[in-house]
Amino acid sequence: MTIGTTWAGTHTFGAQRLHVPRTLEEAQEVVARAPRIRALGSRHSFHDLADSPGDLITLREVQLPLEVDGATGTAVVNGSQTYGAVAVELDAAGYALPAMASLPHIAVAGAVATATHGSGNRTPCLAGAVGAVELIGPDGELRWLERGDPDFPGAVVALGALGVVARLRLQVEPTFQVRQDVVNGITWASVLDRFDDITAAAHSVSIFTRWDARATDQVWFKSRGDAAPADTFGGTPATSDQHPIMGIDAVNATAQRGVPGPWYDRLPHFRMGFTPSNGTEIQSEYLLPREHAVAAIESLRGIADALVPLLQVTEIRTVAADDLWLSPAYERDVVAFHFTWFREPEAVRAVLPVLERALEPYDPRPHWGKWFAADRERIEAAYPRIAHFRELVARTDPDGVFRNAYLDRLVL
Repeated sequence: MTIGTTWAGTHTFGAQRLHVPRTLEEAQEVVARAPRIRALGSRHSFHDLADSPGDLITLREVQLPLEVDGATGTAVVNGSQTYGAVAVELDAAGYALPAMASLPHIAVAGAVATATHGSGNRTPCLAGAVGAVELIGPDGELRWLERGDPDFPGAVVALGALGVVARLRLQVEPTFQVRQDVVNGITWASVLDRFDDITAAAHSVSIFTRWDARATDQVWFKSRGDAAPADTFGGTPATSDQHPIMGIDAVNATAQRGVPGPWYDRLPHFRMGFTPSNGTEIQSEYLLPREHAVAAIESLRGIADALVPLLQVTEIRTVAADDLWLSPAYERDVVAFHFTWFREPEAVRAVLPVLERALEPYDPRPHWGKWFAADRERIEAAYPRIAHFRELVARTDPDGVFRNAYLDRLVL
């Protein structure tokens, strides 16, 4: 059957079949029979990461109910559910996740496997909330890997290389409210002088820019509770809701202007009931040590002429360190530079080496699910535990059931 493309149409899947089992036992049987198979989530990667030289499987029809344990502050979730679906159920039970990505439409397992993140000086990537992961291995058997297991740090951000994720145990907390305030026109002078103050002014902070020479476009402050940020940093508070990309209708953006709402409807940038982001786009993202944030901003301003013709918007935000081997935030607090490009593949491929050369002095690690130019040698240099990950994959999946061209090209 024709499986189709990624969400943004940037890759056409070449896998032979897509299996849609209705029970966990059926999923186990499918995996056990397949010479080559990989899990398909919400298709929000931008290349062949989720593809397979054999078959694909999705657990979206498998009923694995949410299990909340208030005593331990944890919840077991179906990895194939979207964050939006999980969040609504969690909130109804009185609980919340500490972070959400920009899009609530992405599947939990895929976001975790690629170290996708939200924002916050003290908030790790979404994988940082994982306390245990349940995998369907190459023999079809189920195995839980818990925090404390020697293999756990390699098994969470695993790029689908260890098996099909069935369930994850996530850390949760009591539900909370968030207000969102947007400030326009904060100057680069203020950003460069007060970067740490700006990113500390709310639970989650995103700086959006198209690299105007004088000022940023917008800064989004997401504050827990109902108190506004104490400082506007010389910018002007927005008087109407805005889309992260200036000039686009804000109808699909989460509510702003300081109106408090549920955590799951404010921490993302986009509302669950609408088409996420812009769609016709290519994305790239690089995460580098936070102490280099100001220097990296200056370097990017220096190549703005090369970036702007292809750029819809750049988002800058911070993420706390974790201990997961293939996380871009492994053992370091990071600043993330996210680029949403127009869907012009050849031109984007040409500009990525220019961008990566500008960031090279700051030890960047690319987001696994988005476009980058770095080859395996550069990836290996960026991830100090990648040899341990390769050993884990060889031991867990010796026949390469879950391998694909992406993993062979860049990781294994």
